[in-house]
Amino acid sequence: MKAIWSAVVAAAMLVAMPGAAKERAECAVEQPADRDLKVFAGRYFAAADDAAIDSLIACLGDPDPAVRDDFAFALWAQGLRGKHLKPDRLRYATEKLTTILAAPDDMAGFRRPFAVLALSEIARADRVEPFLTDAELHDLAETGATYLRGVTDYRGFVAGEGWRHGVAHGADLLMQLSLNPRLTRADADLLLGAIAVQVAPAGSHFYVHGEARRLARPLLFLAKRPDIDDAAWVTWFQALHPGDTPRWKAPYAGVEGLAAVHNSSAFGDAVYVAASESQDPQARRLAPLAAGLLKALP
Repeated sequence: MKAIWSAVVAAAMLVAMPGAAKERAECAVEQPADRDLKVFAGRYFAAADDAAIDSLIACLGDPDPAVRDDFAFALWAQGLRGKHLKPDRLRYATEKLTTILAAPDDMAGFRRPFAVLALSEIARADRVEPFLTDAELHDLAETGATYLRGVTDYRGFVAGEGWRHGVAHGADLLMQLSLNPRLTRADADLLLGAIAVQVAPAGSHFYVHGEARRLARPLLFLAKRPDIDDAAWVTWFQALHPGDTPRWKAPYAGVEGLAAVHNSSAFGDAVYVAASESQDPQARRLAPLAAGLLKALP
């Protein structure tokens, strides 16, 4: 029975468009010989059925960065930004990508970070030309917030393996959602809660791949909302200040405290610089709050 099931799974992974490379179960989409993804995107997505979408999504989890990042995600972005996918295809892809985020990651750790990055392009497509219902937009916000809250694999770039970057990719989805004028205040609060969790996450990881700046971007766009008042922003930033947890009691005596100071500082700096330089008075409200966070750090 186990052998039969393995054969079924392998066969399913080999499904692809005509001309797909059958020898790679993990990614069965053949790259164009001329490497012209802009032209190839028009051809690929014009004929794309469920199997073609499934095949490209499988490529997003490929361990080879040349396949995963340079080809699969680049093709996905070309397809959506070139408006080659119709709403029914986008909804199908959203369902598949959301299912990936709800499942444990693959052992290599690429599948979920790139699934959420692919969803950020769907969120962008809806922002440019709305096709999601209000309920579907809410579900996408909830999916993005849940994913970002739950990231525990903090690997960014690894030589020979490329990017995972779960926090940054999750923040990219939240940024696209934060730009959407249809996003409700309740959904905005979901995004803010998720960002707060990852500003200085528990543990000893030091952000070194630009995560703080990526987390700051959706925050700056959410600051432009008229329905989040000054008092709400004060409360949000106060929650980031050092508290009574062990890592803050003697932050320079242990690696977890050092990581908390480092990550909080990086986030405060990113918000302060961006807010100070913004021409939007709503966004500028965050500058003194970011400065307050920096002053509160030991």
